[in-house]
Amino acid sequence: MQTASPWGQRPTPGALQCALFSLYARRPARQGFVVEQPSPLYLQLLGETARIEWRELEKFFARGVLLHVTRELDLVSVAEAMASDASQQVAAWLAGGLLERMSADTAADYASRSPSLWAVVVSPWVLVQERPA
Repeated sequence: MQTASPWGQRPTPGALQCALFSLYARRPARQGFVVEQPSPLYLQLLGETARIEWRELEKFFARGVLLHVTRELDLVSVAEAMASDASQQVAAWLAGGLLERMSADTAADYASRSPSLWAVVVSPWVLVQERPA
């Protein structure tokens, strides 16, 4: 149930994340650190990214369309690269083992311990990443 706030309708979690990032990105750069504004595609995918249980992902694993993204990468950036057909970057992640089809061993591990998983769809693929609980 959404509650009304004194400022109007309560924002969705994705909208809140985008607003916070936008505020942060407007801060002056310090010591050469520059924050770029996220692309509209990145913001769209960020809004479509959600926490999910392994049991809800099993059918995608069975169909062979589940991709595992390691913690070293930003899940939404990987989805953005795939959606925008940045094939060289995606190929580099695949070659480096940072992005791969979900292995049976990883699937069994997820099924046995129910970790905190986040997923986003870039059709026909479903990208999943484990996050600290």
